[in-house]
Amino acid sequence: MPTDCITFQSSGYFTPIMNDYLERKPHLNELYNRFPTLESFGEQFKEKQAQFDAKTRMVLVNELQKQYANVPTSELTNLHINLLKSNSTFTVTTGHQLNLFTGPLYFLYKIISTINLCKELKAHYPEQNFVPIYWMATEDHDFEEINYFNFKGKNIRWNNDAMGPVGRFSTAGLQDVFEVFALELGNSLHATTIKNLFEAAYLQHENLSDATRYLANALFGKYGLVILDADRSELKRQFIPFVKDELLHQTAFQKVTETIARLKAYPIQVQPREINLFYIEDRLRARIVFENGIYKVLDTTIQFSEAEILLELEEHPEQFSPNVIMRPLYQEVILPNLCYIGGGGEIAYWLELKSYFEASKIPFPILLLRNSALLVSEKQAKKADKLGLSWADLFAKQTQLLTAQTQLVSEFPIDLTAQKQVLKAQFEALKRLAMQTDKSFLGAVNAQETKQIKGLAHLEKRLLKAQKRHYADLLSRITELQNELFPNQSLQERQANFSTYYLENGELLLSQLMAELQPLAQNFNVLVLP
Repeated sequence: MPTDCITFQSSGYFTPIMNDYLERKPHLNELYNRFPTLESFGEQFKEKQAQFDAKTRMVLVNELQKQYANVPTSELTNLHINLLKSNSTFTVTTGHQLNLFTGPLYFLYKIISTINLCKELKAHYPEQNFVPIYWMATEDHDFEEINYFNFKGKNIRWNNDAMGPVGRFSTAGLQDVFEVFALELGNSLHATTIKNLFEAAYLQHENLSDATRYLANALFGKYGLVILDADRSELKRQFIPFVKDELLHQTAFQKVTETIARLKAYPIQVQPREINLFYIEDRLRARIVFENGIYKVLDTTIQFSEAEILLELEEHPEQFSPNVIMRPLYQEVILPNLCYIGGGGEIAYWLELKSYFEASKIPFPILLLRNSALLVSEKQAKKADKLGLSWADLFAKQTQLLTAQTQLVSEFPIDLTAQKQVLKAQFEALKRLAMQTDKSFLGAVNAQETKQIKGLAHLEKRLLKAQKRHYADLLSRITELQNELFPNQSLQERQANFSTYYLENGELLLSQLMAELQPLAQNFNVLVLP
């Protein structure tokens, strides 16, 4: 079975708002700026170019040069950083938490989507330059979301009681994690590469931000990826006017709340707060609230008058951290960005933000759903062929898959839909007869119809159950294969870590993903690894 793809919508793993966005449903048009096509980027970079000035560019370049001062940097990454000085250079950005050892597979897919889109844009717009950015979510604080990864079904966990922004967490204690992981890996050539990568990233860097930068650079530096930690004073200084507006006027709350009111047909991804800011120190990240004329930092004794908090902002902008509502604006203020690439949940909350961007007079970026992939071994592909399964079959929910396969191989029909239709037609005739004679019979006819339809449905269930027992061996093999490809009956990319596949395929894993994933195609790729 060859490498293939299916549409995001037909995969069954995307939410209604994402399916409607991908299908460009008109009622969502006002929630985004431009849909991601090659042609739409031309207007996007003109808009961004008019807003983004040379001074802001130099602050960004200087900060990146500082962050890369002690990082082995590829020629292409160095070139990309220097190109950012030019007003004809733009970024494409993805963001991700600082998951231990990259966390789930889709970390790779986000970054590869970003790199490949930059290549496509350069081919289409040769006079401009496009730089792929990985925005490290160093200011997050939910350690329980990032302190583990899964390797061949086993949970590799880092136990730590650290507090505050995760990027500042000490890597002390990761030696124990490394020793556990190393035993699981074995001693093959690729296992040694993985061990060296983990050791160099986490045991030779003092904090999680530096460790993650090293790791992402080791994997993608040769493709020109630029990695940014925005938890920096000089970058935050450019965001001061927007933080001040949030403290004094709560514009984000007002605008996002108005947008949410127009999204009643969908589950809301994130809710705004009256103040969408945290106050941060090395071991503190706590919400700022406004109560009785005083700005307070929750769960602490820290508080400010209006004059005091505005002075604190001017003197220490690095201590003000945007939450999920304001972080996208911060990104677009400090980057010459054209497009944000994210997962379905991320794009859904970005769709809440356009009116806030308009009020802030910052161009709203193009929103692109990242690539998704299902990695399949040749052995698994051969199993699927032998079982007569298509990739679309394997994406189905397991109960639906097993029922459909039972119906397909059964030597007699166990779907009684045709019989139900015949029965309903007969009862329609009886109802007409009842209306012509004694209308009091109509209730009895309806009751009898319901009873007999239920009887057929019960027989259908018994037939299906009996046939599933008859074909138990076949269905067991189908179940086993689907469970291998969809662990815990969820997407592989949300469960597995890249090391599982790197152990078997080495650098070929990344090179094949780079070759196959096409960000603007918007398909769910199925990749058979040799």
